[in-house]
Amino acid sequence: MEKNWSISLEHSNYTSDLELLINDAMAAVSQTAKGYYVNIVTPAELGNPDNYLTEALIIYFGNKVDSQFINQCGCGGYVLRVWKSK
Repeated sequence: MEKNWSISLEHSNYTSDLELLINDAMAAVSQTAKGYYVNIVTPAELGNPDNYLTEALIIYFGNKVDSQFINQCGCGGYVLRVWKSK
């Protein structure tokens, strides 16, 4: 995708299936064009995505991505912004 965008991974099926959340987050990053970012919104119940998602993205994409924890959003979930850098 050649624009900045967001994906919501907050639904209850993600809360109970971390592997599904990680796989869908990786798919979203894969769809994001170089130079753009995707905001990945994760369930509040899982806490800060830096604790479980960032490492998985680094293992999978290596130095091709950069990420930044943004904040807890008004809906209760957490936002991790991931840039495609290479």
